[in-house]
Amino acid sequence: MTDSYEVFKEDVLKLTKIDLNAYKERQMKRRIDSLITKNHYTTYKQYVEALKKDKALFDEFVNYLTINVSEFYRNPEQWTLLEKQIFPELLKKSPTLKIWSAACSTGDEPYSLVMLLSKFMPLSKIKIIATDIDKQVLDKARMGLYNIKSLKGLPDEFLKKYFTKVNEQNYQISDDIKKCVEFKEHNLLKDMYPDRCDLIVCRNVLIYFTEEAKDVIYRKFHASLKSGAFLFVGSTEQIIQPEKIGYDTYQSFFYRKK
Repeated sequence: MTDSYEVFKEDVLKLTKIDLNAYKERQMKRRIDSLITKNHYTTYKQYVEALKKDKALFDEFVNYLTINVSEFYRNPEQWTLLEKQIFPELLKKSPTLKIWSAACSTGDEPYSLVMLLSKFMPLSKIKIIATDIDKQVLDKARMGLYNIKSLKGLPDEFLKKYFTKVNEQNYQISDDIKKCVEFKEHNLLKDMYPDRCDLIVCRNVLIYFTEEAKDVIYRKFHASLKSGAFLFVGSTEQIIQPEKIGYDTYQSFFYRKK
């Protein structure tokens, strides 16, 4: 693109409330330039004007900006830790849990949380808050239709109990599980956070943010957690010097609010 990316970032912020300054610039600019070229525009200004007029183009842009790679029970050993240690410890303190799945993408993660919690309590007592900045993936999450590839790590007991096979490639999750998750649109950098959470799950998202933005978000997560509650992050993420912002390292990828 021949015109200014800085001006483009300002325009995007006004249009979408997404602050591109919070993302690693080289990586994000490359993704955006590729999308603009694909749509046959030659300048950022042309593309912004088109975004204002064309809802389909606008939705495609927001969907492209957000990173929507998700699967059920990603990194199964970490879910085993949730089942064997984290949930039993939290349930000693409270018979119900307030859990937030932040940047939940297509719903694989919050639905996984519901299914795992169903081993400890009736579905009628489970409510997960699940948020994402992308309306399109939230719509997909509410639909609850998944390709078999997304389900490869899911324990067979859950697949048999809570999914209906639609065809050779796709499965539909049960309404009983869907009822346990409240999906909402949410911007991690701009919007209010839920309070007094027992567990916040935010995995494989913050790797795309700058160190400054990560620090802000980790501090906001800390403020949203109860004392002794847990933050569960992705396998490619870690908090540098967590004690400085009030966390203890409980296990790899699990941090506990002091």
